[in-house]
Amino acid sequence: MFKKSPLAILLTMASFNTFAAECGSVTIADMNLGSATLVANIDAFILTNGYGCDVEIVPGNSTITATSMIEKNTPDIAPEFWTNQIRTTLEKGGEEGRIVVAGDLLSDGAVSGFWVPAYMVEKDPSLATLAGIKANAKLFKHPEDPSRSAFMACPAGWTCQISTTNLFNAMGLSDYGFDLVDPGSGAGLAGSMVKAYENKEAWFGYYWSPTALMDKYEMVRVDFGTGFNRDEFENCTIIEDCENPKVTDYPAAPVQSIVTTSFSKREPAVMQYLSKRTFTNSEMNQQLAWVEEEQADGDYAAEHFLLKNKAMWSQWVTSDAVKKINAALADL
Repeated sequence: MFKKSPLAILLTMASFNTFAAECGSVTIADMNLGSATLVANIDAFILTNGYGCDVEIVPGNSTITATSMIEKNTPDIAPEFWTNQIRTTLEKGGEEGRIVVAGDLLSDGAVSGFWVPAYMVEKDPSLATLAGIKANAKLFKHPEDPSRSAFMACPAGWTCQISTTNLFNAMGLSDYGFDLVDPGSGAGLAGSMVKAYENKEAWFGYYWSPTALMDKYEMVRVDFGTGFNRDEFENCTIIEDCENPKVTDYPAAPVQSIVTTSFSKREPAVMQYLSKRTFTNSEMNQQLAWVEEEQADGDYAAEHFLLKNKAMWSQWVTSDAVKKINAALADL
């Protein structure tokens, strides 16, 4: 797991030997992903009601939030970082003593890749490979130019935009008629997949798990035929404007919670909670599937999770916090 990597050695967790008498103000980044929004709101409820914190949830994304935490010491907590995809920035922040790892949000990590619908692979197994995608490029019609093919990329501003762009170039997909299509937002990317799947149309693009969509729709991860090259991935694939990218698979992705170093020292009780607050990939998929089915916002989703999973979250917090959180839930 990532906690054994060089970054995790640099981002050493703060000591939990002493606990503050009171929790102060806390800012938590909502990283604009379904799982990140859910966890930000879970954290907000638990810290407000269990620890007496004055919590504010602020908008963010990986690049902006990481930079702000390192340069401006705010926000205090970023519940969900896919740390492989922003490794250089986080290592810099760790070396400078600005940020630390609080814990693993996903105990078994997450999965990124380029995907196609399972029904396409059932019809033509070669489409599970990069070679098959290139040979059948005309299947993946561009939404605005039928003479071209579409690869649905990561939205602009997301850290995965860097890796998808570098891999697109490394694969030479433009030579086979593909254009890199920016979906505009996470919702736009998801919507393109849903529309294609429900109409049994061709779709090729970047996505990840855990997500509600991957629980609902059967997708096949495209085999690049190269395996994972750590040196290439860390020194080029995730580096913006890398001059000579080569094809490498995505690694298993650690998903971790990051906090500012000053916060880790100021709020050791919260750090203890964050070090224990973790989900498996399967557990998160189930939560996200419910959120999508109910069209729940962050507040409602967090309340539902806390009401239905007391045995789980009660292991993350102190016995005193359990009593306070249960009292707050009883008042809902």
